[in-house]
Amino acid sequence: MSAAVETAIFDLLSKVAPGKSVSPEEVARVVEPEAWRRLLGHVRATAIGLARQGKLVILRHNKPADPDDFRGVWRMRLPDPDDVAVAQPDAEESSE
Repeated sequence: MSAAVETAIFDLLSKVAPGKSVSPEEVARVVEPEAWRRLLGHVRATAIGLARQGKLVILRHNKPADPDDFRGVWRMRLPDPDDVAVAQPDAEESSE
């Protein structure tokens, strides 16, 4: 199930303009149009895993959110160069 959710996430994100986001509901409706509500937990879990890997950014109020600590209404977008630039100094510090 998570493979289908992951595919749907990246398919939808490939269709939106850079910097734009998609909702978990949109993803769930693509995977299971009739019973999409039951997939929302799977979408959330998959998005959290992708965000931890740096492949996705979870947004709250249109700002990046901690994938391990967010609640309420949220959206997803692909990482942009600013996200990567912020993450790289931390990686260099931890490797020293």
